Amino acid sequence: MQELYLLSLSAASLGFIHTILGPDHYLPFIVLSKARQWSSNKTMWITFISGIGHVGSSVLIGFIGIALGISLNKLEYIEAFRGEIVGWLLFAFGVGYTLYGLYRYTKSIPHSHLPAFLVPKKVRELQHLPLDEQEDNTKLTPWLLFLIFVFGPCEVLIPMLIFPAYEHSTWGMLTVALIFGLATIGTMLLTVYLGHKGSRFVRFKKHERYVHLLAGLIILISGAGIVFMGW
Repeated sequence: MQELYLLSLSAASLGFIHTILGPDHYLPFIVLSKARQWSSNKTMWITFISGIGHVGSSVLIGFIGIALGISLNKLEYIEAFRGEIVGWLLFAFGVGYTLYGLYRYTKSIPHSHLPAFLVPKKVRELQHLPLDEQEDNTKLTPWLLFLIFVFGPCEVLIPMLIFPAYEHSTWGMLTVALIFGLATIGTMLLTVYLGHKGSRFVRFKKHERYVHLLAGLIILISGAGIVFMGW
């Protein structure tokens, strides 16, 4: 019982630490919520679902691996491989969104040198529409985030499941997985919520056309950090 208590405490601590030290766990949600003007509820919901996919995939791999008797080294190799995949996925998403940001930027200025009477009314209205009044009808972005986080491994979780598995304690495995998941997802939600609320004080005003480009660059840097620097 004492060992399970200490393991649970470690699971909570590592769930918090690995999330805080991994900016890829929260930066994409914060910058996209600002760029796409998601509401707080929508931002929190997308973060929560992505967190479930992030933790749940590692829990599933861990439980299946332990049930099949796969060694810890092989399970850690699987998680490391998934880490490489998610790094490239986030990097590719950052590249794609940066290109989208460039497209949005160039689209917002093509008629800026023309007299107002030569610019179509709908184009003028779009150009002068404040960012916080633009509606985001895109449903693809949240799903892309979710899929990326499903591939994202929780490398520290599987080793913690080995001890209760060795003790043949299914309850212990479930407890450790649950505590780690709550700590990870809770930290994601809290960090994203604070970042989302704080971003509302940042007003771009005349530079609103840069917001998608900036979001793409931040995600790109985050992905590049994982791929090339092992963040």
